[in-house]
Amino acid sequence: MGALLGQLWPYLLAMGAALAGLWSAYAKGKASQKARQDAADAAARSQAQKIDDAVAGRTPDDNRGRLAKWSRS
Repeated sequence: MGALLGQLWPYLLAMGAALAGLWSAYAKGKASQKARQDAADAAARSQAQKIDDAVAGRTPDDNRGRLAKWSRS
């Protein structure tokens, strides 16, 4: 067993390093994707807030008239 391990340790070490590299790349990609999604969500919230602010300045009847084209009544 010791002789076999003595011959295979470089391959086992290389396999461990490759697995560590793959895990690192996966974690970095996941973090990058989360950052992109968070930025997109923030932009959408900003746009929604602008719309809410614009709608809040008008009367409900005026809003209904302006937004009727978006309704699926």
